[in-house]
Amino acid sequence: MKVDLPKKRYYSIGEVADAFDVNPSLIRFWETEFSILSPKKNSKGNRKFTTQDIENLKHVYFLVKEKGYTIEGAKTYIREHKKKSLDSLGIINRLREIRSRLIKIKEQL
Repeated sequence: MKVDLPKKRYYSIGEVADAFDVNPSLIRFWETEFSILSPKKNSKGNRKFTTQDIENLKHVYFLVKEKGYTIEGAKTYIREHKKKSLDSLGIINRLREIRSRLIKIKEQL
């Protein structure tokens, strides 16, 4: 999954929801369910997501939306495979990027 966000220090919940093509309410729900999701809040209470928060959200999205895990199953998986699963998600994303580049090259030939 490739999330297209501009290079910034903080992202609003609307920007993040649009990038993941989900409702902001789903992100707020996941924030209450997963301890790895903890965006900062400004004085008004607006959530500000960092790049690390985006990476954690990618991980949750991958498990719940793409792999079909339940919320409880995803929590358990993250707890048991915390370091390993983050590394494997990075590898999967990198392989997808390589695949898309190869497809572009094939189309140009």
